[in-house]
Amino acid sequence: MAPDHLKRKKMNRLIDLHTHTTASDGIFKPAELIQIAHESGIAIIAIADHDSTAGIDEAVSTAHPLGITVIPAVELSVAYKDYHDVHLLGYWINHHDEVFSKKLELFRERRETRGLRIIERINDKLSSEGRSAINSEDVLALADGALGRPHIARVLMDHGYAQSMHDAFANYLQPCNVPKEYFNFDDALGEIKRIGGIAVLAHPQSITRNRTELETIIKDMAVKGLDGIEAFNTMGLEDDESFLRSLASKLGLLITGGSDYHGNEEGLALGRGRGNLYLTTELVTPLLVRKEIS
Repeated sequence: MAPDHLKRKKMNRLIDLHTHTTASDGIFKPAELIQIAHESGIAIIAIADHDSTAGIDEAVSTAHPLGITVIPAVELSVAYKDYHDVHLLGYWINHHDEVFSKKLELFRERRETRGLRIIERINDKLSSEGRSAINSEDVLALADGALGRPHIARVLMDHGYAQSMHDAFANYLQPCNVPKEYFNFDDALGEIKRIGGIAVLAHPQSITRNRTELETIIKDMAVKGLDGIEAFNTMGLEDDESFLRSLASKLGLLITGGSDYHGNEEGLALGRGRGNLYLTTELVTPLLVRKEIS
């Protein structure tokens, strides 16, 4: 007879609750991402593009005949007190809500303007190096939704100005960066709740590695209405997972997990991260229960 943990693996199929497409800064179109998920044995996937829901419908229509469930989601870039670029995930959102869509459209316009300003700065740097400028149209052609810095990096690589994504960021995107705009945390949380979503803090340790400080932050977010934290993620150190799971239990928060897959991370796979993740359908059940009672 098979051990219990092997029985669970057979009964529960792989999931990934944090992925990106070309609707934000992923490199695969939604249909392509779903095909990769199918080939990877993923049963449930959340399309959580940055400040965009443009890829969800294509993903849903592609996933249905393959027997894959798509959770409509979004990842909002928010500011919390003095912390910037905090990422808040919203699951099972009504991604057709017109008010929310208009807010995202305005935010994407600001992001696109930022991207064009970054390209201008990069072209100034390329000129000083005696190199030809990159074309903003080439970058925009890669972005189905929100223009992201990885789109610019890919064009730099295509021109031979960078050997890798890391190289492009280190030599051009970081030195030529333009600060981002962010949603206010309370506003973002309120919007996710208003459109029927479940709010989860993505990769919490990206805020701070100081655990005492992080616990204080998450406690405050929980009081404000945060539903869960992404305890299983690819940014974790050896014992981060156990710390986050314990904190979630203490605060009555849900636990989620995902690879944060964009398609350009070396050695990172859907549902498995860099080999440190094994996310199965049993992780989705508490989310479903919370959705039904909310």
